[in-house]
Amino acid sequence: MKSKSVLVGGYQSIVDNGRNHSIVLDLPKHQEGSDIGATALELSVMSFAGCISTIFKVVAEKMRINVEKLEIESEAEKGKETIEKVTFNVKVKSDAPQDKLEKCLETTCNTCPVGVLFKNAGVKIERNLIKL
Repeated sequence: MKSKSVLVGGYQSIVDNGRNHSIVLDLPKHQEGSDIGATALELSVMSFAGCISTIFKVVAEKMRINVEKLEIESEAEKGKETIEKVTFNVKVKSDAPQDKLEKCLETTCNTCPVGVLFKNAGVKIERNLIKL
């Protein structure tokens, strides 16, 4: 994996992954930014939520679970220096029983590479499965 960040003005950076995908990072207005993009720390939480949804779908397919709808809501709590806790509400519409969905989520959380980074950094992670 590769990444490049180019400061383009103010506190705005364009970050790319070397595969033709890029995003703008910025600071909010109260930190003298223009607020035209997420902060890098917000992007890490967004990445974690996206990883949960992707890996959940992969695990669900392996477990032969039909997923009609999947939505991940995350909330991170920042301490003095960085994120200390992340809470996920995993909303899934499926005909699978609750216990099978719980097992899918457990496997997801144990294998999500972004989640492993957060866990190894000592971030407390809570999750709630809500069957729609």
